[in-house]
Order: sequence, then C-alpha cells, then structure tokens
Amino acid sequence: MLASDLEDRYGIDVAAAETLVAYGFEPETFDGLRSRLTARQPSAPRSTEANWVRGSIEPPRHDDLVPLPPPGSAEREQLARAGRDAIAGGQVGVLLLAGGMATRFGGGVKALAEVLPGLTFAAAKLADLRRVTADLHCVVPLWLMTSFQSERVLRDWSAAAATPDVPIGIAPQGVSMRLTPSGDVFRDADGAVSLHAPGHGDAPWAVQRSGLLSRFADGGGRCLFVTNVDNAAASLDPAVIGAHLAGARPLTCEVVGGDATGGSPWRVDGRLQIVESFRLPPGVDPLAPGAVNTNSLVADIEVFSAGWPLTWFEVHKHVDGAEAVQFERLIGELSAFVDTTMLRVERDGPDGRFQPVKDPAELETRRPEIARILAGRGIDAAQ
Repeated sequence: MLASDLEDRYGIDVAAAETLVAYGFEPETFDGLRSRLTARQPSAPRSTEANWVRGSIEPPRHDDLVPLPPPGSAEREQLARAGRDAIAGGQVGVLLLAGGMATRFGGGVKALAEVLPGLTFAAAKLADLRRVTADLHCVVPLWLMTSFQSERVLRDWSAAAATPDVPIGIAPQGVSMRLTPSGDVFRDADGAVSLHAPGHGDAPWAVQRSGLLSRFADGGGRCLFVTNVDNAAASLDPAVIGAHLAGARPLTCEVVGGDATGGSPWRVDGRLQIVESFRLPPGVDPLAPGAVNTNSLVADIEVFSAGWPLTWFEVHKHVDGAEAVQFERLIGELSAFVDTTMLRVERDGPDGRFQPVKDPAELETRRPEIARILAGRGIDAAQ
C-alpha cells in the first residue's frame, strides 16, 4: 500500500503515512481492531474485562518451576557444558528488545543510556557477548528489535559496534496509530497523528520481516536468547541455554521468586503459561504464583517462525491530557501456544539475572546491584 492510500483512507498527513508504510503497517489488522473498539455496546465488557483470561486459572504446581542449579554444582556445569557446545556450534543467537517509544529517558533511546558511568545498556550486552565469543572462539549474532523511534540511532550504533565475532542485525518492529475511545484517529496537542510501537509481541514478526531469522536458520541456527535491553543482568549464560536444551521444550521463560506487577506463571486450563496481571479476573490473587516473569526467554526458532496468533490487547493511556487507546501484543503469550519450561533463576546476587530499569529513578536505585553483578562477569564501566 502506498502512503497516499493511507492519507486518503485515514485522513492523515504524508509524514505519518510514510512512517506507517516504512514499518509494515497492516491496515486490515488496524481496521479490525478499530471495529472491535467501536462496535462495543455500552453494556458490553469494559476493555479491562475484555482482556481477562477465559477458562480455569490456577497457580503453578510445586514442580512447574524448574530451578537453575547453583553455580559450582555438578548439575550447573553439565548444563553449562551443553550450552557452550551449542553456542560454539553457531546454534544460538541473541535478540535484544530495544523498541518502544524512547520517552522515559528524556526522549533519548534507552539502549544508549548509561547503565553505569561510561557504559550504555547496549554496550553492556555487547561486552557480555564479546566475553562469551572470546572464551568459546565462536560467532554469536546479536539482533536488536528497534522501533520507528529508535531505529536510526541504533543502526548508527550497530554499524560502529559490530565485530566479526558479534555481527549486529536490526529488526524494526511495527507501528500503529492511537485511537480515541470512540474510534477516531487520536491526535496530540499539536494536532499530529499519534503513532505508537505495538509491544514486544512484535518480535517474531520483526525478525521474520527483516530476513534475519531465515538466514540464521539456513546457517544452522537453533534457538534465540531474548531479553529486554534494559535488563543488564540478563547475560548469555551457557547454563541457561543448556537448561533450555535439557527441558526439551520449544520455549523456556526465566522467572524469579517474589512479587511484582507484570506477568507470572499460571496454569490456564491446565497449560502452564505466562499471564500478565491485567488479564487476571477479580478474585484471583496476582501474588499466588510466588514468581514473576523476567521477559527473558530462550525460544527454538520454530517458535518465532510459526506465526502464532498473539492477542491484541486494548491499552488505555493518557497522552497530552487526553485518553487514548492503543493495541499491543506481548511476547510472553507465546507460552500459551507451545510447551514451556519455567526456569527459576536468581534475581539478585552474583548469579542474579533480573534488574529491570524502566526509568532514571529506578536506575539510580538498582545501579549498585547492577554494578556488582556485571563486575562479577568481567563487565565494568571501563568497557
């Protein structure tokens, strides 16, 4: 579809239309979601209720959460050995979720914000992979899922940062338009069409559209380690790869003990999967699982190539003081379609793998622990 077609179809300006075309906007999908919004009758479920899980929902069983063996144990070394073999054999790639709207760090791209003085989030991930490839004398491809807001600067960074042992590829996620609650195209305070990135559930679509996935598969690639760019503690640990292989399931999701907002492991109609807290019906205790999804996972490439119909969730936000509606997909929902291992890892300490940073205030709080974790893995601000 041409940009001029979108201009006419939605009454939008040429710049917005060109951005939509460049990032693979799908009018049929958008129109269907828009119809879903406008067709709702006053007596129909509110958006929150429309997102609720259907069917029976129960906390995970005791043996549903598989602990990653502690460092130094024979079991951990066995898993690490299998993981090292897979990495050294070119079977493992890394995908960083670095899209989104680049709004929480002063409008700058979060991947290039400093997690430690002199060390950006992206550089910390790159340093980790260089450490692994140097140790195993191998190549590990690094892919960045970017958004229309972050792609340009991350392409520039990637061109300068890539090395023969860590080649870097870019997989832009999609783009869509926000709507008013009544279904009109939402415009910001300046009258401009309000575009948005539609969630990290775009990852399978993005790596397929970019061509990266097919080339990786053709070269013998077997699985991807996927993690948020803002979780510096989620390094490429061969033991995690080994645990995924040992689990013999297409997908492995890392979880940690404790309570937090976000997703958690649940059994829905008997299937173990990640369910976001906003999808829990009233009366379901969100803390019952005793574990939280980290949004780090290992997926066989078939999981990313299968085209699973991830749900478009209706999300209401306030933009420039007005209510806006956008639709997003979540990568954790892949677990609703394939058998999944829930791998329980440590949150803090030398083996910690979950130090997410959503904004500068959270970074200041977490920075000392992040520094300790990275230093223990040979990564510091000097790199």
